[in-house]
Order: sequence, then structure tokens, then C-alpha cells
Amino acid sequence: MKKLITFALIGFLAQLIDGSLGMAYGVTSTTLLLTFGIAPAVASASVHLAEVVTTAASGVSHIKFGNVDKSMVLKLIIPGSIGAFVGACFLSNLPGDAVRPYVSTFLLLLGVYVLFRFLFTFKTNEEKSPKPLSTKQSIPLGLIAGFADATGGGWGPIATPVLLAKKGTTARKVVGTVDTSEFAIAVSATLGFLISLGWEQVNWFWVGALMIGGIIAAPIAAWFVRIIPAHLLGSLVGGFIILTNARTLLNTWVSSSSTQIAVYAFILIVWAAAIIYSLLQGKKYNQNRNVEVS
Repeated sequence: MKKLITFALIGFLAQLIDGSLGMAYGVTSTTLLLTFGIAPAVASASVHLAEVVTTAASGVSHIKFGNVDKSMVLKLIIPGSIGAFVGACFLSNLPGDAVRPYVSTFLLLLGVYVLFRFLFTFKTNEEKSPKPLSTKQSIPLGLIAGFADATGGGWGPIATPVLLAKKGTTARKVVGTVDTSEFAIAVSATLGFLISLGWEQVNWFWVGALMIGGIIAAPIAAWFVRIIPAHLLGSLVGGFIILTNARTLLNTWVSSSSTQIAVYAFILIVWAAAIIYSLLQGKKYNQNRNVEVS
């Protein structure tokens, strides 16, 4: 019972982060299962089976709170589902450990760009004239993010920063759209894993625990992302992208613990400064708007 509560809490926190920032449920949950000695393919299968339920709950919640761009969802789910299915079927043959650092480098750079854009070039009126996601953009994005998702939870970490990097994109709608479209990706990846592994390989204890926590957290996260100002949400997401991918790179290429600590401290200081700056900018904008109205 104690373990069930513990992993339900992990599922709750993972979905709360994922539903608020558009990423991290798969990464967080898969990492947890791997620490308990579960094989990568089985861990990913268990997480994706849980995500079928948690992403459905998250999608419904985001739609209810108006956080979803439905046209963008439709453009992402088909290529994303194909990529997830293929990735799940061939997970055991993928050099995930060798490729992961290079993917993390790309994502870290995207995180820096997202953080910079929302700190210095983002304007609130950008949200009034968003540029639609083209088919040429959605197909490669969906295929790559879906494929990466099946190998360790890459749908949010790839799709969220790429969509946020588009000018005119509403931060909360990016998060809601990514979370809602992830339902189709989770279903496709699960089918691929079940074909490759079979039902008997799924750890139903972990699946149930993750589902319980995720279902409870989904509506809370959807409400949370709606009330956060776009510029602040962008800073939170950008910093989170940098931190999570820096961890992968440091664990791969840096053996000195003191160096790792120094890098983490630097990132956290910069992230905290960015958040404070975003809060001050938001306060300044609200004051100016109140003056104009009066």
C-alpha cells in the first residue's frame, strides 16, 4: 500500500508538471521505473499505457479551459502517431544512449532560444496574430517527436519548445495542444509495445499507480496553465528545458561532481533571475495597461 501511494504521488507530480509545462510526464515516470531495475522497453510500455488514461484526462481538462488549438492537434496526431508506433516497435534496436546527448544538445539550444524570446522579444499582442502550423512543419515535427516519445518520453520535450519558438504562438495553447495530442501518441506507442512485447510484460502495478496520480493532477494542471501569464510560462518552460537537458549532457560528458554542481547552480541562478524579470515585466505591463484604460 505504501508503494502504491508513493508511485501515485509520483504520477501526480509528473502529470502536474507535464500538464503545466507541456512535458516531463514520460521522462519523469520512465526514469523512476528504470531506477527500480525495470527494462527500458517494459518501463516505456508501462508509462505509455498509463498515459493513455492520463493524457485523455489532461486533454479533456485543457479543452474545457480553452487551452487547445484544435487545428494544430489535428496536424500533429497523424505523423506523431506514426512516429510513436515505429519507435515503439524498434525500441530494442535503437542506440538510445548514444543518440540522447545530441538530441539533448538540440533541445537545450531551443530552450535557450525560448527563454530569450519570452524575456526580451515576446510581446503580449503577439498572441492576437498567431501563425498557423503548416503541414510541412507538422509532419517532420510529429514524426520526430512521436518517435522520440516511444524511446523515453520525447513528445513534450521536442514538440513544446519547437512550437513555442514560433512567433505568435500562445504559450498556454502550446502546452494544452501538446498535452491533448499526446493521447493519440500514447495509444499508438502502446499498440507498438504490445505487439512487440505482449501484455504479460506490462507491469500493471506501476501502470495503475501512475494512472491514479495522473488523473487527479490533470484538471489542476489545466487550470494552472490558464492563469499563468504567457511571458512567465515561457520563462518557466524555457528554464525547465535547459535544466533537464543539461542534466543529460552533464551525466554523459562530465564526470566531476563539483563541475556538475557548479553548472546546476549557474542554471538555477539564471532561471530564478529570468522568472523574477518576467514577473517584473508582467507587473510593468499591467500598470501601463491600467494607465491607458483610465
